[in-house]
Amino acid sequence: MHLTHLSLTDFRSYPSLDLLLAPGVNTFVGSNGQGKTNLLEAVGYLATLGSHRVASDAPLVREGAMSAALRARIVRGDRAALVEIEIIPGRANRAQLNRSPLARPRDVLGLLVMVLFAPEDLALVKGDPAERRRFLDDLLVARTPRLAGVLADYERVLRQRSTLLRTAGAARRAGRVGDLRTLDVWDSQLARYGSELLAARLTLVEALRSRVETAYSAVAASPPSPARGTPARGTGTAEETALTGLAYRSTVVAGIEDRGPVGDGGAADRVVLEEAMLAELARVRPQEIDRGVTLAGPHRDELLLSINGRPARGYASHGESWSLALALKLASFELLRDDQREPVLLLDDVFAELDAGRRVRLAELVAPAEQVLVTAAVGADVPAVLAGTRFEVADGQVSRVG
Repeated sequence: MHLTHLSLTDFRSYPSLDLLLAPGVNTFVGSNGQGKTNLLEAVGYLATLGSHRVASDAPLVREGAMSAALRARIVRGDRAALVEIEIIPGRANRAQLNRSPLARPRDVLGLLVMVLFAPEDLALVKGDPAERRRFLDDLLVARTPRLAGVLADYERVLRQRSTLLRTAGAARRAGRVGDLRTLDVWDSQLARYGSELLAARLTLVEALRSRVETAYSAVAASPPSPARGTPARGTGTAEETALTGLAYRSTVVAGIEDRGPVGDGGAADRVVLEEAMLAELARVRPQEIDRGVTLAGPHRDELLLSINGRPARGYASHGESWSLALALKLASFELLRDDQREPVLLLDDVFAELDAGRRVRLAELVAPAEQVLVTAAVGADVPAVLAGTRFEVADGQVSRVG
C-alpha cells in the first residue's frame, strides 16, 4: 500500500497543496514550524479520522477558513482509490470514495492503513492509561474497521449511562429518589458493546506480546558490527538483555492480567465477558451512584508494560522508554503486515529524539516498508539507508529536491 497523491485545502498551514509521492522513502526536510508535521498529520487523519496532536478537529482548519479538505490517492496492489474528507468544525464531516459520497466518514476506515512514529509516542510508556487504551483501539480499528462502530456505540452508551448516574446521585444528595428505571437497559447495552471491545483487546494484546519482545530486542541491542558505529547511549548489557512484558488489567474480570486472554476472543468469550461485566456493574452500582461515574468497563482498563518485571512507567530510563515505545509501534507494523495490510509508515521528527545507535537500527527495521514518509529538521539526522525522494518544506511550500 502506498500514496501517490496528497492534496490539501485550508488544512493547518496549507491554503492549497498538491503533492506527488513515490513508493519507498519520501523525506521532508525543513526548519521547525514550516509545516512538515502537518503533512503527516493529514495522512494520519485520512487513515484514522483523528489527529495525533489534538483532540478536536477545529485546530486542523486553517485560520479564517470554514472547512478543510484532504484528498489522497491510495494504491494497493493493482487497485487505486481516491479518498476525500471534508472537515467542518461544529458540524458532521463529509467523506467521498472515488467521487461518490459516503453515508458516514468512518466508512473510509481501512482504505489507508498507517503506523505513525512521533515524539508524542513516549506517552505510551510514560503517560496515563488513556494513552495506552487509545493505542490499542487505534490498532484494533486498523485491523478490523467495523470495530470503529463498536467503539462509537460503547462511548455513546457510556456517556448516557454516566449522565443518568450523575442525575440520580444529585437527587440522592438532595434528599430525593433518583429515577433509575432505565439503568438496567444501559447496563445491558454497555455490557454488550464493552464485552466485544474487551474480547478484541485481549486477543490483540496476545498477538502483540511476542512481537513487542522481538522489536524491543532489535531496537535496544548494541550494533552487531563495528561498521555500524558505537553502541547507543543508554544501552548496554542491562538493556540488551531486558525482557519486556504486556498484560491487560481489566476492571471486569479480576486477575485477567495474570492469566491472559479468555479463550480466543470469539463469540463464546464475549458471552462470558458480557456476563462478567453485568455482574461487576451490579456490584459497584452503589458507588457509581455516589460518584456519578461508570466504574467498570474497558474505558477504565489498563495495558501494563514492564521491563525485567518492573513497571515501565516510573522505572524505565529515558532510553528504555523510547525503545519500548518504538517496539510497540514496530510490533503494530509487523502485525498489520502479517494481516496482509501493508501499512504506510510515518516517521515524524523521530530521529532527532534518538541517539545514533537507535537511529540506525530503527532505519534498518523500517526501510523494507512499501512506503515511508519521514520528516526531519536536519537532513543529516536521517540515516543513509533511508535515502529516497527528498522534499524541502519552507514557508508553506513543498518542493522536490533533485
